[in-house]
Amino acid sequence: MTADADAHPTEDQLRGQRVVRREDPALVTGHAEYTDDLRKPGMLHAAIVRSQYAHAEIEAIDTAAAEAVDGVVAVFTGDDVDPETVGGVPTFGGPPSFGGMRVTGGPNVPERPLLATERVRYTGEALAVVLAERRYAAHEAAEAVEVEYDRLDAVVDATEAHSIDAPQVHDDAPENLSFVWEVGDAEATDDAFESAPNTVSIDLTNQRLAPNSMEPRGALADWDAIEGTLEVHVSTQAPHDHRGLFSNVLSIPEQKVHVVGPAVGGGFGLKNKYFAGELLAAWASTQIGRPVKWMATRTEAFRTDTHGRDHATTCELAFEDDGTLLSLRADTTVNVGAYLSKVGAYISTRNYGPLLSGQYAIPAIHCSVTGVFTNTAPTDAYRGAGRPEACYVVERLMDRAAVELGMDPAELRQMNYLQPDEFPYETPVESVYDSGDYEPALDLALEHANYDEMRERQEQLREEGRYLGIGIGGLVESAGGGPESGLVRFHPSGTVTAYVGTFDHGQGHHTTFAQVLADELGVPFEDVEVVDGDTERVPKGTGTFGSRSTIAGGNVLRESARKVVESARPVAAHHLETSTDDVEFEDGTFHVVGAPDRGIHIQEVARKVYAGEIPEGVEAGLEATTFLDTEQTFPFGTHVAVVEVDVDSGEVDLQQYVAVDDCGPQLNPIIVEGQVHGGVAQGLGQARLEHAVYDENGTLVTGSFQDYAMPRAEHVPDMVTDHTVTPSPRNALGVKGTGEAGTIAAPPAYVNAVVDALSPLGVESLDMPLTDEAVWRAVQDATAD
Repeated sequence: MTADADAHPTEDQLRGQRVVRREDPALVTGHAEYTDDLRKPGMLHAAIVRSQYAHAEIEAIDTAAAEAVDGVVAVFTGDDVDPETVGGVPTFGGPPSFGGMRVTGGPNVPERPLLATERVRYTGEALAVVLAERRYAAHEAAEAVEVEYDRLDAVVDATEAHSIDAPQVHDDAPENLSFVWEVGDAEATDDAFESAPNTVSIDLTNQRLAPNSMEPRGALADWDAIEGTLEVHVSTQAPHDHRGLFSNVLSIPEQKVHVVGPAVGGGFGLKNKYFAGELLAAWASTQIGRPVKWMATRTEAFRTDTHGRDHATTCELAFEDDGTLLSLRADTTVNVGAYLSKVGAYISTRNYGPLLSGQYAIPAIHCSVTGVFTNTAPTDAYRGAGRPEACYVVERLMDRAAVELGMDPAELRQMNYLQPDEFPYETPVESVYDSGDYEPALDLALEHANYDEMRERQEQLREEGRYLGIGIGGLVESAGGGPESGLVRFHPSGTVTAYVGTFDHGQGHHTTFAQVLADELGVPFEDVEVVDGDTERVPKGTGTFGSRSTIAGGNVLRESARKVVESARPVAAHHLETSTDDVEFEDGTFHVVGAPDRGIHIQEVARKVYAGEIPEGVEAGLEATTFLDTEQTFPFGTHVAVVEVDVDSGEVDLQQYVAVDDCGPQLNPIIVEGQVHGGVAQGLGQARLEHAVYDENGTLVTGSFQDYAMPRAEHVPDMVTDHTVTPSPRNALGVKGTGEAGTIAAPPAYVNAVVDALSPLGVESLDMPLTDEAVWRAVQDATAD
């Protein structure tokens, strides 16, 4: 599918207008139902007994004291789980191997039990589940379960773990190796570095992050033994995917599983993953014959949710004396945690290496990724999911190269940009960019930031002993792709309901998709309802993640709407007393060609269809379903941060932040801006504050909001947002994606700014998070001599 006139909305179209989100009233007034709001008659509460150690043999589990707690109905351990009918927590396996992507070591993909029976491998691994009439009784009983351990040495650092002398997390994974993966031409890259007149190298840490959704994970499961059906309300980003999970793990036919997604309270990639908690709630309901609700506590969330990032990378850039880029090389070690999570191996390879070309023409690139097991929570997708890690490598190297050459970092970027006539562009690392025009976005960002004036001010302040820094983060994101379904149905009243396989959990789909359909069908916006998140009402769905929903959901609904128009055409022709070929459709009205006064609105056609006033051979209904496989797109942008650093205290004053993004035509600018704001806040959270830290015993020492520093309002400045528009030729709406742009560009923009500010003192690099103490120590180390 290629972009058509839809990629350039006209002024009279609703698409592209700043329509206020229709989702917000329920969310901000407390009327929305989250998982923990749900109740069912006879419902039991589940609490999970979790390992207090990161690595230990399980000698015995005694549940007697727990079973004696008033209100406890049952306590289950791993011995109660029948391996013939119940599986473990699944993964998609190792990294992909196709095209120029190669698995050269492993992959080792150990099984992950629903409840551990022999050994625990990270703090918080599930050992038993307690069911009780009251939530507090369940948790009281969980604390009463006695577990006898034989503690083992733990290892938490991936580089230390990748050794024969390190504690072995899995016996069948020597040196704790999960996989080794490569992309790009190693020989060409090595040759380019050998002949290059200039090279720079940096060791980068992309620290581990703990996702923190507003409502932690949870599920309410209800097994009907008579019908053999399972209904699960679960905090998810992909209800149909979770339906498949419950079906496969619990050996229940998929058509007998009904999954509903309530209000989610934040997903960020976390709630698209597979965990023991949701599965245990469903399995326990099948065992006890009553509804079971499990809600993670905040402590559980910190310890057992999949974490994000955790990359250690040595990266190099080769370039000519004039700044022309020649080659990039990256060697990355990824901490995959105790087990490979759902798509953890995919995120740290396929979503990472193929983005290492960034916005630039780099003739030769090679990337190697080594995945290593440790006694920590598994890592997987977190907002950005591989793309922030890639962007951080490229953009930090670009600034280092600019310093080496004595060039302005904006000029170095501009001279190496891919040009608009080079698209579609195949990078040396297995990406094919659809479209791009990077220089206008850079120019607009620099204009908003008053870049030239800031550079002049920087020199003036340095003479006064003050340290201003300006940082640039240029992003390319892979977005969208994959199959999706959409059903558009007219009702007898003339109103419309659309059913779509994406799932809104804050993105504003019910608003933007209604805008698309109102334009396509020519009906009032208020007459369009959008339904998602229910596997019984939506035929099939892939879900919402990876900035895919506008591309997949928007285009599939557009296609279904156009099918509906064609279905209505013969009915309209019948009532206009003309042939189908002589009927045109515009702005919701069918009219006779050459006679615009002879027309009938599509809503009136719907009424006549359901009233049976239809020509012979036409069915009495007006709806259409589409299954569409969409292609990946590559949105881009330039972000600029301006900071001033107090070298005596290490405090960083973020004075200005500019975000210019290009996601193609914007269906609703208000929603795009909101996505950018949220993404930047999360990106700055990583750059400035957040870090999930384990001690040497595998205990998460940042396991609460007292220890894990989340960004607050004071850390996120008022920001300038703007955009350019470069339509994608890969879908009819021309749209790309924008949900993760801020998390991708903000870390390098901020770090580049701080390093730029401190460069006169000899500071060349800083590892995130750039806390006041970290910045102060860097200054002290640089000036100690």
